[in-house]
Amino acid sequence: MSEAASRALLERMPRLRGTVMTQVPLSRYTWFRVGGPADVLVLPKDEDDLKTLLEGLPADVPLTVIGVGSNLLVRDGGVAGVVLRLSPDFARIRPEGGTRLRVGAAALDAQVARAARDAGLTGLEFLAGIPGTIGGALRMNAGAYGRELKDALVEAVAYDRAGARHVFTPEGLGMRYRHTDAPEELIFVEALLEGRPGDRAAISARMDEITGARAATQPIKARTGGSTFKNPPAELSGGRKAWQLIDGAGCRGLAQGDAQVSEQHCNFLINRGNASAADLERLGETVRARVRARLGVELDWEIKRIGREAGESEKARD
Repeated sequence: MSEAASRALLERMPRLRGTVMTQVPLSRYTWFRVGGPADVLVLPKDEDDLKTLLEGLPADVPLTVIGVGSNLLVRDGGVAGVVLRLSPDFARIRPEGGTRLRVGAAALDAQVARAARDAGLTGLEFLAGIPGTIGGALRMNAGAYGRELKDALVEAVAYDRAGARHVFTPEGLGMRYRHTDAPEELIFVEALLEGRPGDRAAISARMDEITGARAATQPIKARTGGSTFKNPPAELSGGRKAWQLIDGAGCRGLAQGDAQVSEQHCNFLINRGNASAADLERLGETVRARVRARLGVELDWEIKRIGREAGESEKARD
């Protein structure tokens, strides 16, 4: 979409108090540092502003929600319509009810782990090992080091595309391994999490153990998108995890342009500097094909891929 077309789209949108920008490169907002522009990028000021956007946005305008881009691949042609990213107002964390935290969806998982520690609550240490935000963790039931978000979740609050507010239990979201049944249109804005009273020193020690293990085993300083593929069901993989299958198929260190399978942890793709989104996605598909051909196991993407291929926006304009 051209700048003029993006401006025309703005004219069809409700007036908001938050930030609204056109033709913003989404590479700025992903850990891979790749991706084309958003036609329009919106950061609503607060829940009322979000409701205004949802109630007033024409039904034919695509709406895509992103977080901090830790597990996201934006294709080179950018994203059509409106891209929504929650503002810092949605990152607040506050105690509720002694053993609970009310957490905004834009809060980083690691910040929530620290807030729980400071409140003397155990059971949320695993969040220290998960990159990204609570909103993303809700969307995919993120987990690490033996626990998943559903294990701590009391309720989640979300808005639908029409601007209606909903409250869900974990059961209502159908949460299971790296998945929820939540419709794509739902926009999570907060979660109520529950821990247990614990010793702050022991909680800190467990968090240090988790962050240390992550630093030792994952390429956390590289331009990456986190775990690329879900671990397949044990009965289909012979109990092997995704990284073991990738390694077994001879894909450790495999490269496509500046995209590479990490030597340190081969369920991570990395951008060595000048990779395109297409390079990364092609590399991921090559890995899937090799694992399928050599080991007979189908790997499913864990990284979320959105947007248009390079050139699609120009074709749509012609």
